[in-house]
Amino acid sequence: MRAALSVLDLAPVTSGSTSGDALRHTLDLAHHVDRLGFTRYWVAEHHNMPGIASSAPAVLIGHIADATEHLRVGSGGVMLPNHAPLVVAEQFGMLEALHPGRIDLGIGRAPGTDPVTAAALRRSADALGAEDFPEQLMDLMGFFTGTFPEGHPYSAITAVPAVGNMPALWILGSSGYGAQVAGLLGLPFAFAHHFSADYTMPALALYRKSFRPSDVLDAPYAMIGVGVICADDDERAQWLAAPGALSYLRLRSGRPGPFPSPEEAAAYPYTDAERAFAEGRLRNTVTGSPATVRDRLEQLAEETGVDELMITTMVHDHADRLRSYELVASAWPTAG
Repeated sequence: MRAALSVLDLAPVTSGSTSGDALRHTLDLAHHVDRLGFTRYWVAEHHNMPGIASSAPAVLIGHIADATEHLRVGSGGVMLPNHAPLVVAEQFGMLEALHPGRIDLGIGRAPGTDPVTAAALRRSADALGAEDFPEQLMDLMGFFTGTFPEGHPYSAITAVPAVGNMPALWILGSSGYGAQVAGLLGLPFAFAHHFSADYTMPALALYRKSFRPSDVLDAPYAMIGVGVICADDDERAQWLAAPGALSYLRLRSGRPGPFPSPEEAAAYPYTDAERAFAEGRLRNTVTGSPATVRDRLEQLAEETGVDELMITTMVHDHADRLRSYELVASAWPTAG
């Protein structure tokens, strides 16, 4: 069967726009892809990034679920080390209670930000690593199920409305760690191929090797994030893709900002090293006409054997983003 298609949205704040514009565009895009037949719509948690407005996934997910009818809506992901598991359980239990059967809770262990911002989120400079992730994850699941080991300090807590309203739980990863956790727990696994392509195949192999059937899944279920930019022809798509490479270059060099326009990208004075970096970034993005994109996605789906492709499209103009998803859906008619 052809892999299902879904959407990952970072609510990009483009040059000349505001974060409010970005969030309104997110709601418009969600409504658009809901009609096009995509399977799910996830938003990602990032902090202290001027070009990304999706800092509070739980809040945004509620609005997206209200604005759509068929999509599963969720987090890709919530960075669990930034939050008390009880708070996450209460928030997502409420979302599931309000939108039963439509909420996904994708969990990651990275901070999604720099160390100073992570410390501000946690109100402490301690435990900025991911060593406590397994314990946090078990606490989170305990709040949803209402069961803890005997003598656990949280056994007296009833997380309302989390108990009885557990959303679909996913484990996210950009390395082998998340793959192994997802496999051992028998949970679905989402891998960040769009920025960690070199580790995709090893992580998927580890997930499948370590998978143990659970009450959730009898067999592995894997999804990868894929950067995709589709336009009416290859040349137009490449023009629209150039700002994404510049944005990533600025982020990696400690100069994050609003998402640039194609004109800004064309005018940027790249050094040889920067141009090589940008070209490397673009190689990991599926870019082109509908036929070009379809062929590359089919090849990627066949090589990885994944059940689902989660597309993230970062372009400057909102109309171009809407059009890209529309063209992908038309070239991949089993979307949804």
